[in-house]
Amino acid sequence: MILVAGSANLDFVVRAPHIPAPGETVLGRDFKTFPGGKGANQAVASAKAGGAVTHMLLGLGQDAFAASLEASLQSAGVDMHIVRTPDHPSGTAFICVSDDAENAITVAPGANAELRPEHLPSLAGFTHLLLQLETPLDTVNAYAQAARAQGVQVVLNAAPARALPAELLAAVDVLVVNEGELALVSGHQGSIAAALASLTVPTVVVTLGHQGSCARHAGGFELQSAFPITPVDTTGAGDTFCGSLVAALSQGQSLKSALQFASAASALACTRWGAQSSIPDTAEVNAFVATAPATDTAAQAALRAFCGLN
Repeated sequence: MILVAGSANLDFVVRAPHIPAPGETVLGRDFKTFPGGKGANQAVASAKAGGAVTHMLLGLGQDAFAASLEASLQSAGVDMHIVRTPDHPSGTAFICVSDDAENAITVAPGANAELRPEHLPSLAGFTHLLLQLETPLDTVNAYAQAARAQGVQVVLNAAPARALPAELLAAVDVLVVNEGELALVSGHQGSIAAALASLTVPTVVVTLGHQGSCARHAGGFELQSAFPITPVDTTGAGDTFCGSLVAALSQGQSLKSALQFASAASALACTRWGAQSSIPDTAEVNAFVATAPATDTAAQAALRAFCGLN
């Protein structure tokens, strides 16, 4: 059983030819709103794609945005522990998605910034606590310390990127980062493999976009090439990876198998619009893995070289 403690935002998404440069105005096209937020996205991925029993601790305002955020989590089967903040609005995010499926995101935290250490529910029965950095850092640290003290596995997605205190990293069992976040957290300017090795967290996973992912665990490395797809919108792909990964690990899958499952789920999410709306269900992920082409040895070799493992 997984507890996700983190953010929930309503995403305001506009499609445009390219992401505006500073001072530039770009004429967009399609506009939609979607439930999002790193914590909520990961909770939906854990429950929907991963098929894990998932709870979420989140902060919401007393506004119309909160209703759609709750509805999305409920429809995915996530059990909610809501901290209601009438003096603060629910979180929002403003997202521009370019024609090449890249995105730029600005977040207004709102009620997410009001989560406090005392809001953590009982951890009895939970095997994993999944955290991100869209809620206050001291709160994230307090939750991690509480979970570590009670023998609950702590998984931290260190996003958005920021330097982390040693105390927090010492309480983490699995750290998930992208390439930029890895550089910031590790402070290492060398290869990806060297940066992974420089961290003392038992398991570190780095996602590498269209290259795939790489993990350092038990003195060795696991590589997972990306599944070939034509992306439509990459919003929420990293969150889908995180939630699916933790779900697979909580069900006893090996790290290698969990990486493959998470990569497949995030690949499928990139072929659809939105964050939570793009997350596939377990059957879709399993079918995608079963029908995917065999591992491309050239792609695997390229990934090894990219990570500095040759």
